[in-house]
Amino acid sequence: MKGADGQPRAGPPRRMTAKELVALLDLAPLGEDRFAGRSAQNGWRRVFGGQVLAQALAAAERTVVGRAPHSLHAYFLLGGDPHLPIVFEVERVRDGRSFTTRRIVARQNGGPIFVMTASFHVPESGFEHAAPPPKAPPPDACPDPRLAIEQLDGPARFRMKGMLDTIWPIDFRPTDIARYAAQAGREPRQNVWVRIGEPLPDDPAIHRAALLYLSDFSLIDAALVTHGRTIYDNRIQVASLDHAMWLHRPARADEWLLYVEDSPSASGGRGLVRGLLYSGDSALVASVAQEGLIRQKREQLA
Repeated sequence: MKGADGQPRAGPPRRMTAKELVALLDLAPLGEDRFAGRSAQNGWRRVFGGQVLAQALAAAERTVVGRAPHSLHAYFLLGGDPHLPIVFEVERVRDGRSFTTRRIVARQNGGPIFVMTASFHVPESGFEHAAPPPKAPPPDACPDPRLAIEQLDGPARFRMKGMLDTIWPIDFRPTDIARYAAQAGREPRQNVWVRIGEPLPDDPAIHRAALLYLSDFSLIDAALVTHGRTIYDNRIQVASLDHAMWLHRPARADEWLLYVEDSPSASGGRGLVRGLLYSGDSALVASVAQEGLIRQKREQLA
């Protein structure tokens, strides 16, 4: 049996609850700004990138008082093993009057699998503006993604069925279900409603980490839509290479967020994707950028 990433899975998929997600963010202190995290046992062969991002931010927040993160930049170096603990090492790069900088390295078996730099800012007022969201149907008017399965054929349909369980507690609603049909020539953009599908505690730090967790979902797919492919296509190799997020305004990750995604470029086996996350009241809460590997498998080139 295979998981949503096309890799062998040990058993049938299981849904992770929001409570279990919160538990993953509760890192164990190891002393000297070091923390241990564990991974979701949902059948994936590699650790979900959003999980490492969220845990790295949780580790950094443990070392900062009175300041919230406003931006972060990360690189995925190696696929994490979900059966091994992840050690997060936080370096206190700088504590300034207005900004605080932290560097986080995630390690398994002593070697780095992920690095991230995060910046924190004291609360202050200033100029305000934001790009408005595009027109989109409300989430209640969008079809359940399980209906999209009927538009997929063969292995792609099987992979998406597995994905619907293994991505939980992320819940989503595509605004355009036709996007999942194999059809080249569409514009490299898509809009998706996303949220954590169960209530989370009121702690703002948990919502920031959960927002980062779900921001890794569906991005690379926006670079594939114009080529008539999806991340569930077993003819291509897909992986997140890096991830950046700018947090503009507070938001609850357990309420519907419109994820507006577009891909300005793909070349050399890589695709760049940008994302804007809007709350249900049209507030721009975060901006995201990611480059992903979108390599055609060698056997498909023969």
